[in-house]
Amino acid sequence: MTDIFSELKARGLVAVSTDEAALQKALDTESLTYYVGFDPTAPSLHMGNLVQLLTAARLQQAGHNPLALVGGATGLIGDPRMSGERTLNPREVVEEWLAKIRVQVEKFLDFDGPHAAQIVNNLDWTSQLSAIDFLRDIGKHFPVNRMLAKESVSARLNSEAGISFTEFSYQVMQGNDYLELYRRYGCTLQTGGSDQWGNLTSGVDLIRRVEQESVHALATPLITKADGTKFGKTESGTVWLDSTLTSPYAFSQFWLNADDRDVVKYLKVFSLRSLEEIDAIAAEFNAAPHTRVAQKALAEDVTTLVHGRQAYEQAIAAASALFGGGELAGLDASTLGAATAELPRGDVSATQLSDGLPVADAFVTAGIVKSKGEARRAIRDGGAYVNNVKVTAEDQALTAAEVLPTEAGGVILLRRGKKTLGAVDIVG
Repeated sequence: MTDIFSELKARGLVAVSTDEAALQKALDTESLTYYVGFDPTAPSLHMGNLVQLLTAARLQQAGHNPLALVGGATGLIGDPRMSGERTLNPREVVEEWLAKIRVQVEKFLDFDGPHAAQIVNNLDWTSQLSAIDFLRDIGKHFPVNRMLAKESVSARLNSEAGISFTEFSYQVMQGNDYLELYRRYGCTLQTGGSDQWGNLTSGVDLIRRVEQESVHALATPLITKADGTKFGKTESGTVWLDSTLTSPYAFSQFWLNADDRDVVKYLKVFSLRSLEEIDAIAAEFNAAPHTRVAQKALAEDVTTLVHGRQAYEQAIAAASALFGGGELAGLDASTLGAATAELPRGDVSATQLSDGLPVADAFVTAGIVKSKGEARRAIRDGGAYVNNVKVTAEDQALTAAEVLPTEAGGVILLRRGKKTLGAVDIVG
């Protein structure tokens, strides 16, 4: 790939940049050192961070040199939010989260070869600064009127909550990061989300004022959903990259459920396939949307990228098994638990099970039907299943042999017809 800037634009990954012509020329003719930062304000990165990780990976593949900054210092402060002041996390919590995020970042970049990535921590240089040095050497280069113009700062100033000096100073800290990386590594490009544009340009301006040099900033757009809901959010919350917070099954389902209007856009952003391959998938999808070929490609690519091939295959096997397309008993406890986690459900005691709980009662407990009469009708009509096995008698009871192991204990899968699923958890 020689024209990476045009590639990024074609993928919808350029929202705004400093001098576009100069940046494109630099990317075409030089091997730039660039950086992207991640603050440990949560125990895991999320879908928005994945945009930055993959942008960094694309730049590295094009022959540029990545610095992945983990914010041991800025993570103690937190970027100002529109909604109000952040709660400052204890130092030991930030250190723990930083270690986890560092591991996640390392999965997406190549740390060997001529363009090997490096991990840097801004606590290494920020902790050496005294308050006086910070104010004299860095703070004096930040016009307050420009700092006040930043969108999140302006919004907070006009709210009842206001903004603390701590969070107001965040952009000074990030600007100083760029200056330090410029001095230490010759870094001349910073990337980030468009909501970070004020922070990105603070470093550009600081280097211009202190070093009399021009450097670059590139912001990717915020990813949106066609239905107006927030990207990277589901009914159960944020989609995380950590498998203990969002299981590979739930992760793959997020992509499989992508809106038809969004899926090709997501492929361009989140898949490492070439644009030509994506165009071919889009043509096939547009000719037959019901096949969901684009969603399947997206789920395969991103789940494999984040969690590995085995986790993706287990997630697909689980989805198939839930609806009778595979063996439930063949799923491991973790995958089965994740696959059934979002189903309507109810609790059944071990005593009820040993006494012989009627299937009809279990259907009511799981919320699949409203009454025992409705459950019996489903059984008579041949539309009731326990662990994908058809129930043949109205008085049939659940047995201990039907309990499927999960990490939380045990579960029995219930289904009415082809698509109405529920479960009962065995407790006690």
